Amino acid sequence: MSVAASTAYAPAGRSATAARAGLVLVGAAQAEIGIWGVIAPHSLFREYPGFGHHWISALGTYNEHLIRDYAAAELGFAVLLVAAAVWFEQRLVLVAGAAFLAATLPHFAYHLTTIDSFATGDDIASLAGFALEIAVVGAAMRVVTRRRDEDRRN
Repeated sequence: MSVAASTAYAPAGRSATAARAGLVLVGAAQAEIGIWGVIAPHSLFREYPGFGHHWISALGTYNEHLIRDYAAAELGFAVLLVAAAVWFEQRLVLVAGAAFLAATLPHFAYHLTTIDSFATGDDIASLAGFALEIAVVGAAMRVVTRRRDEDRRN
């Protein structure tokens, strides 16, 4: 397979459709945080994730610069993940997934150290959300590599 063909490789089928949908959903979650934090950083700090829960403000004092930077980074991940879902080419999905995981795994690890700061239900929801996003992005990465591996064997 030529280099040009390998960069344009886009798997098809039900697993690809599910992986693309998963990337869009994870991207949408990042967009929600990103848009909220860019437009109203103090509100994100005080009220995230909403519905009477306060996951950011429970961990320290407000810093507008850090909240805006985090929100902007989340917005960037949203764009990257949705682009990976739209084009679903192997290299793009792998790079988007690697970038997301490089940021999310340390963030998840940090939250494992803050479990005393939240009620049990909030800890479970927060950590499960991280785990789900990591699993979905990892699964999308596996779909694009598995299909390529299957094609190489044929």
